[in-house]
Amino acid sequence: MIRSELVQKIAEENPNLTQRHVERIVSTVFEEIIAALERGDRVELRGFGAFSVKARDARTGRNPRTGASVAVSAKAVPFFKAGKLLRDRLNGEGEPGGR
Repeated sequence: MIRSELVQKIAEENPNLTQRHVERIVSTVFEEIIAALERGDRVELRGFGAFSVKARDARTGRNPRTGASVAVSAKAVPFFKAGKLLRDRLNGEGEPGGR
């Protein structure tokens, strides 16, 4: 599913909202998740999963084409851990829409 499909699905299920309002809501949710991760906060969506930021140390890598050593700087990377409900649903253990 891509962002526009998500917006379309939410708009279909909420006929009282215009597509423009749904787009704004989806954008706001994503922007708030990104802002929280930038601050170093963890974002937990119960039943779905948790987003966090992990630090990767600097290291020496290799250029696969030439074999030359390359310095790879330290960086922060987003990390997602699926929640129990999501894992159970993917494995056919949970009932749709329930707990």
